Amino acid sequence: MKDRKLELVADFYEFTMANGYFEKGIYNQVSYFDLFFRRIPDGGGYVITSGLQQVIEYIQNLKFDEDEIEYLKALNIFSNNFLDYLKDFKFTGDLWAIPEGTIVYPNEPIITVKAPLIEAQLLETMLLLTINHQSLIATKTSRIVNQAKGRTVFEFGARRAHGVDASTYGARAAIIGGALGTSLTLSAQKFNIKPSGTMAHSWIQTFDTEYEAFKTYAEVYPDTCTLLVDTFNTIESGIPNAIKVFNEVLVPKGYRPNAIRLDSGDLAYLSKKARKMLDEAGFEDCKIVATNSLDEHLIKSLLEQGAKIDIFGVGENLITAKSEPVFGGVYKLAAIEKDGELIPKVKISENTIKVTNPSFKKIYRFYDNTTGNAIADVITLHDEIIPKDNYVIFDPENPWKKKNLTNYTVVELQQQIFKNGKLVYDIPNLNEIVTYSKNQLNTLWDEIKRIENPHKYTVDLSKELWQLKNTMLNNIYF
Repeated sequence: MKDRKLELVADFYEFTMANGYFEKGIYNQVSYFDLFFRRIPDGGGYVITSGLQQVIEYIQNLKFDEDEIEYLKALNIFSNNFLDYLKDFKFTGDLWAIPEGTIVYPNEPIITVKAPLIEAQLLETMLLLTINHQSLIATKTSRIVNQAKGRTVFEFGARRAHGVDASTYGARAAIIGGALGTSLTLSAQKFNIKPSGTMAHSWIQTFDTEYEAFKTYAEVYPDTCTLLVDTFNTIESGIPNAIKVFNEVLVPKGYRPNAIRLDSGDLAYLSKKARKMLDEAGFEDCKIVATNSLDEHLIKSLLEQGAKIDIFGVGENLITAKSEPVFGGVYKLAAIEKDGELIPKVKISENTIKVTNPSFKKIYRFYDNTTGNAIADVITLHDEIIPKDNYVIFDPENPWKKKNLTNYTVVELQQQIFKNGKLVYDIPNLNEIVTYSKNQLNTLWDEIKRIENPHKYTVDLSKELWQLKNTMLNNIYF
């Protein structure tokens, strides 16, 4: 996001509202906005949040230039005073966020913005599209990696992504979700990710014979030789020619083959046949890579059939989150300040899932001291303190359902990122985020990670927040 002009990456209503706030003299009124989502994609059991670093870079570089001011002026709907204000615009507020790689659940504020109303409003679109996209891809990747059962997963989706940014930052999110490399060279360079890729079918077709294609490739890349064996006939031609080249080119020079790749056909059947042929030829160490429209369900099925696949290259279904390509994050006003007093705000709807949680809030996570597993989250008012030894949670929809928690460690999930417009957060590098994300996943019960009918994790409202919300809903008059 650095060195890119993104100030106009905003829904137009953000500018019309901002101009209205300015004209009515309320633009400096302190407001609180929450970014959260309402439902986990694919009916899953958890979400991995991603994209915070790009949010930080965007806010740090947020400055309107003359050409942007001139464009807005030419629309003839904004006041000159508002446009003059934009000339000196910068973010001066506070921002809290849940770190990248954290497991999160519906209605938990991933980001909370406390800022003058006009500043908080103008952040909306960019924060949403960044967190929505990367969290979606990180979560989808995690589902795929979980089903690979310890086998390597590479992100191979560049050419099927919805544009350059979706591919570039999607690869970053995939790494946070557990992929070990990417096919996109730009992402590999930009984020210090391992690049992965060898040849396409066009390489094989370029030469007079499949054998010649394999032989040439092995001569050029003897130490990383992976051969695509399904261009003509995997069993009758591809694997025999690969074995022949391994014996004639690699072994005499002291090298071992890296892998063969299967990109079509019955992957379970072909991988078992290939494994037998390679083993009988003395290449037990040669890995088998599978590609071709894979997703978590197909990978699960392949392994249940006994497929002998070591590495999965997953493309379009990962990089587009094809099964559910929209992450429904929203950005809602939770409170404003008037004369130093916090005034909670709530949005209601006939669709109850859209009713928001009011006020300035915190999120706490409880970990069982015996197992180390996460057992519940609680959303509280910002000034609440969780006791260290005993806490009662309850179902916000059925408050008579209660559970007493003991022997736990409690952790506040959000961290402060900006204070008075200044960055106060040490941004972790991608490797640190990946390690943290793995540790987060290790705190989940297996029942939450399954792809079919996962166990629903408990997210509670504190008694004080629940009472505030219900009081506000009961006192609303139309």
